[in-house]
Amino acid sequence: MDSASSPTPATPTTTTAATTTTTLSGSPALAPLLARGALLSPLKRPRPGAAFPRTRLVLPGLRVDLARLAAYERACGFATGADALPVTYPHVLGFPAVMRLMSDRRFPLPLLGLVHTSIDITRRAVLPTTAAYELTAYVEGLAPHRRGTEAAVVTRLRSGTDLVWESRSTYLARHRTSGHTHTAPSEGSAAPPEELAGPLPARAEWRLAGDVGRRYGAASGDRNPIHLHPLTARLFGFPRPIAHGMWTVARCLAAHGTPDATVVRARFRAPVPLPGTVTYGAEGGRFELRGAGDRLHLSGEVGPYPA
Repeated sequence: MDSASSPTPATPTTTTAATTTTTLSGSPALAPLLARGALLSPLKRPRPGAAFPRTRLVLPGLRVDLARLAAYERACGFATGADALPVTYPHVLGFPAVMRLMSDRRFPLPLLGLVHTSIDITRRAVLPTTAAYELTAYVEGLAPHRRGTEAAVVTRLRSGTDLVWESRSTYLARHRTSGHTHTAPSEGSAAPPEELAGPLPARAEWRLAGDVGRRYGAASGDRNPIHLHPLTARLFGFPRPIAHGMWTVARCLAAHGTPDATVVRARFRAPVPLPGTVTYGAEGGRFELRGAGDRLHLSGEVGPYPA
């Protein structure tokens, strides 16, 4: 069971030695979860071998709020009024459930300062805006990272019995490590391969207003203070607010386009300060976002599913 302070009524429906499946009666309210996560953050002691909640949250009968969807589409540059969800929108639908998992006192990584480092998305079919879905979210596991500990979180969307969309996100809690942490070659490199290879052909230059974080936060529900105002960003060590990583992915995919059945992989390389100017580059199935001095902020690729 999740901690009793959760704002959303829930019923445990299945329990095994390793996993509890909890069925939610509605999407969790974000504000109490974010507040709880902030209050518990100083008490967390992140490490790769820490225990974590083996809970699968399931939200049946999920329907899309079309007004919020339209606000999201406008904020990210997607065309409005289509009878299909943007490929990144299920992440927004799953965000409250994911926050419930990561704000739980048993989740070992502090919510404050947690960095979204990557997302992989698989969309198996077009997602109608008026359909009912079943959403599932769970923590897949923890892994050592050269800069701390990384958690993998999985979100899935079903239409009837069919799995139609899923994502796997990684979130990094930075802390001192022993110096002997095993990492993948790309994590240990001085720079990612995309940066060493040089920029992709530039397709557009985007001047980002200072309110991008506030507009995306209102549409997505992700009102992390580092994205909202200079004052609140400075409290967390940023001289200016920074764009949401998921906004940068969505904005690039709105420009790039995706097949109906698709696989998307994106890696967040560096924060995008607001206001600012960025260059969107793309070639074939690859895309990226770069800032001043060709600094790489985001790299990704899009392909058909199945490959």
